[in-house]
Amino acid sequence: MAFLQKEKMFSRKWFINYSLIVVGSFILASGFVLFITPYKIVPGGVYGISIVLHWLFGTPVGLMALAFDIPLTIIGLKILGPRFGIKTVLGFVLTAIFVDTLTYLRGMEPLVENDALLSSIFGGLFVGLGLGLIFKAKATSGGTDIVAMIINKHTRMPLGHLMIIVDSAIVLVGLIAFQDWKIPLYSLIVIFITGKVIDVVLEGIDYGKTLFIISDKYEEIRDKIINDLNRGGTFINGKGMYNQTDKTIIFTVVSRREMTILQEYIHSVDPQAFLTVINANEILGQGFKSLREKVLQD
Repeated sequence: MAFLQKEKMFSRKWFINYSLIVVGSFILASGFVLFITPYKIVPGGVYGISIVLHWLFGTPVGLMALAFDIPLTIIGLKILGPRFGIKTVLGFVLTAIFVDTLTYLRGMEPLVENDALLSSIFGGLFVGLGLGLIFKAKATSGGTDIVAMIINKHTRMPLGHLMIIVDSAIVLVGLIAFQDWKIPLYSLIVIFITGKVIDVVLEGIDYGKTLFIISDKYEEIRDKIINDLNRGGTFINGKGMYNQTDKTIIFTVVSRREMTILQEYIHSVDPQAFLTVINANEILGQGFKSLREKVLQD
């Protein structure tokens, strides 16, 4: 089974993806050098281990991360198959080069002095943005993610849970090495913010709301959605669980402003209506961002 996506060399998509990797690697490296490493924060991954080794033995952070990434990638290729292409290799090599180059140019002075909390927040933002751009180019961060994938293959434990376990173990190593309870707390802040920022980069910030509406006045609500809000929707046939009566469920997606208008209208025509409102991370289709635009952009 092939895992790698091939792109035509020097095509527009090729340039965009490789540019994302270069920019993402630089932002990722900046997050480590300017905010995370100076405060001995250990945000999991190979860079968490490399930061611990740097402060214990003085080894270069980028070089040590590269020393972990290369054998882990080779092992991953042998055990997991061709999941890691040239873009992944380019990503972790560039990140290591940028980390050590920036460290050489400015040393270990943090951008924000005497404020580990603010550095944790901005470190998470930079690392999340950098990783998000790399992931958007269809590359991976390699490193300990590969360890989690290998364990997943042999144990069938959920990959997300394994990644949390591996990163938590590395954070624990930081606690043991530095004997400071503040370090794992700052590290967890970085890990949390990193994950949130990656989601925003990959999925975007969408203010759409998904509504499921159960009401006997479904025809009036339909007219409001179509004629006043200029939105579409779908009727879903259902059956009440308690009294087994037939129900018509309206499924629709609207903006936050439109949701407020619709809720007020539904209350006026049927105060007993039942609504479920769900945040829509991404909406593709007529009236919103087109699926074609999304595919071409990615």
